[in-house]
Amino acid sequence: MQNNQTFAPVVLVTNTAPMTAAAYGGRAKCAQRLIRLDMPVPTTVALSFKAVHDLAQGHALDLGLVLPHFGAAPLLSVRPSSGSPDWGGPGAILNIGMNDRKFSELCESHGETAAATLYLRFINAYATHVARLDPDAFDDPETPTAGDVMKALTTYCDEADEPFPQEVDVQLAHVLRSMARAWEGTSARLLRQAKGAPADAGLGLVVQAMAIGVGRGECGSGVIQFASSDTGLPEIHGRYLRQSQGREALDRQVGSLYLTKDPRGPSFEETCPEAFKQLLDYSVLARQRLREEMQIEFTLESGKLAILDAVRIVRSSSAAVHIAVDLARDGIIPREDALMRVDPKALSELLHRQVAPNAPRSVLAKGIAASPGAATGKIVFTASDAQASAARGEAAVLVRRETGPEDIRGMHSVVAVLTERGGVTSHAAVIGRGLGLPCVVGASDMRIDGQKKTVIGRNQQILREGDVITVDGTHGEVLVGHVETVEAGLNTAVTTLLGWADELRDIGIRANADTPRDAQTAKNFMADGIGLCRSEHMFFEADRLTVMREMIFAENEADRAASLERLLPMQRADFTELFQIMEGRPVCIRLLDPPLHEFLPADRSGLRDLAEALSLPLSRVTERVEQLSEYNPMLGLRGVRLGITVPEIYEMQARAIFEAAIDSGVDASPEIMIPLVSACREVELVKARIDAAAAAVRVERGQSFSYSLGVMVETPRAALRAGEIAAYSQFLSFGTNDLTQMTYGLSRDDAGRFMSSYVQQGVYEEDPFHRLDKEGVGELLTLGAERGRAARPEVVLSICGEHGGDPEAIAFIRQCGFTYVSCSPFRVPVARLAAAQCAIADKIKN
Repeated sequence: MQNNQTFAPVVLVTNTAPMTAAAYGGRAKCAQRLIRLDMPVPTTVALSFKAVHDLAQGHALDLGLVLPHFGAAPLLSVRPSSGSPDWGGPGAILNIGMNDRKFSELCESHGETAAATLYLRFINAYATHVARLDPDAFDDPETPTAGDVMKALTTYCDEADEPFPQEVDVQLAHVLRSMARAWEGTSARLLRQAKGAPADAGLGLVVQAMAIGVGRGECGSGVIQFASSDTGLPEIHGRYLRQSQGREALDRQVGSLYLTKDPRGPSFEETCPEAFKQLLDYSVLARQRLREEMQIEFTLESGKLAILDAVRIVRSSSAAVHIAVDLARDGIIPREDALMRVDPKALSELLHRQVAPNAPRSVLAKGIAASPGAATGKIVFTASDAQASAARGEAAVLVRRETGPEDIRGMHSVVAVLTERGGVTSHAAVIGRGLGLPCVVGASDMRIDGQKKTVIGRNQQILREGDVITVDGTHGEVLVGHVETVEAGLNTAVTTLLGWADELRDIGIRANADTPRDAQTAKNFMADGIGLCRSEHMFFEADRLTVMREMIFAENEADRAASLERLLPMQRADFTELFQIMEGRPVCIRLLDPPLHEFLPADRSGLRDLAEALSLPLSRVTERVEQLSEYNPMLGLRGVRLGITVPEIYEMQARAIFEAAIDSGVDASPEIMIPLVSACREVELVKARIDAAAAAVRVERGQSFSYSLGVMVETPRAALRAGEIAAYSQFLSFGTNDLTQMTYGLSRDDAGRFMSSYVQQGVYEEDPFHRLDKEGVGELLTLGAERGRAARPEVVLSICGEHGGDPEAIAFIRQCGFTYVSCSPFRVPVARLAAAQCAIADKIKN
């Protein structure tokens, strides 16, 4: 409620009245704009946020500041005027001022039915929302009479132990106080905070002379808009209902008129051609001068048009983009304004199929919305069953307690993924986003029984393998059965908007892409390159996994070299295709990162299969797997530690990268990234071997090529020692997934079990794997960037964790002077728009 002290508590809304939306709310300010456009707006008085707050605190309002503007014996309405229409507010109350004397007068002038309608509606609304009486005690007859009014007055007196108030000042005072208190109640506050409103969001109130809408002659009310809420395309939508008030036309479509000529029935255009033409003229004027597509609420009284209100039309994500682009193309708003009007996260909905807004939902479980979109399929519990379903042409959903690298082939075969454990940076979440699969993780209110192949939902509902579920990865819900969905669609408006974004953004946007398919998706979404290619994912194909396991089981260096020699052409072929797809755009390849045990089976059946494939005794295989097991493998022999203790692996990968750069036939300048570094000496050792591999390939092939070497900064020590490390690195790419995990001492796969409790109790403001922790992890990023640049001014800085696609994280790391962000391919459009909005916001600020 800032800045309200300088404004009058009550103001008559005129062309020149001193008022702002920040002090009186959006509805009040819009009324002033409509008046400035010479629209027929009834007399309107606005109460400031402060005045309404004072009312809620029990302070009386001087109605001498309000009522004189409306003349003797007025009929009034009161509507809420909050900072944003999305925040809601108490419902409007109409016909304030109706009493026995006014009822008698209106019976003479408008007829008994009209007068009874007005009085009865006010009695019912006042009884329910002001006196807080039981609404069931009051009838709502379709054609009310004087007898119905007398009955309602008697009921009110009996229920409230006092007669219905007859003085307009008493009625208005109680209505205003009731609406103020309703806004500041605990439930209302929590509800609007859930919609994104600040805790201290204020409410203004608008008192307006009634345009009655009932009576003799052509009377009624309606709403009209001139663009589709679903598509944003120019279309006339709305309804008009005779003998009605407010927004009844939308609530009671039976008997309402179409707005334009329609073969299905009578229309407002035919019935009231002059008023219809006026509305068309006002719509053009409102669009041009208010610079927005508006929905206009209007009333006719004896054929005379009154404009009561105009609000920004409700719109889908697709419509929001289309409207913003059309307004910019027509020269009504600048391109920068169009870009700022679209929520970057809304673009995610346009890239994925979504559950239809009005589709019935039978919720099996709730979890973390890890990857947006919606898909329906049969439950499968293993990767092999997922592949079998795909072979049969059946849509399947992979349901696992948690996924691992061995599940990747299955994830490629399904339409969605659901896990009982995990968080937003767990394996299932990261791979799901990369593949564009709807994914819900951490669904802890369900239980999976892998042996019985059942899922037990939150209400003890049991589903079995083959049963159908729908995964809503946008809202984190798992739904029972087939649920109606709506198609995704990147239309030309989105392409145009993102083209404008690219002209204005000043930070690069790359994609995390592990396979040629991922790279093609990244290219389709106009990524500037690949910022993270996790090379280990190429080893999990069936033919390669066996060779990889042979290498792990090798008894000596010679046997290991023989296995790596077989893997070399496979890696080289992948990298060659990757470079060709990206056509010269930068490609940053991370050398092998995960611990070796991830390539080995964990169950008895898998161990038997491996023993058969390697022609080894089961006991030997079991023993070797046990030897490789670690108490905490994510902090054990992985990343650069593998490259130093088993250097042949990195040498093979480097050779595959360099040979692919030559074979690709494009100007590929690969970037090679060393993972999990914590000491400068690690970089020295690996760099020497990679440089040697490059020299050998140049001699063997007789061709030159360029490459750069860098480090993935994902340990706190690497961030703190970035100055030393940068001396041997041309780029520093901060992996915020592991950096967050190690900074907090949290397992990103297990934190989802208790994170919601932590957030609810205010331990953390938000899940740090979901939203970048600017204070803790952010300080490490800042220190790492400063120290790296101090030692090597030209060093390239980036982040490549999942935070790379978050608009807030992009704003933060842009301020830190980073060169680019890298995120999942399907988040690239979101990041492109967010980066442009950051640049625009800075320009406005400066």
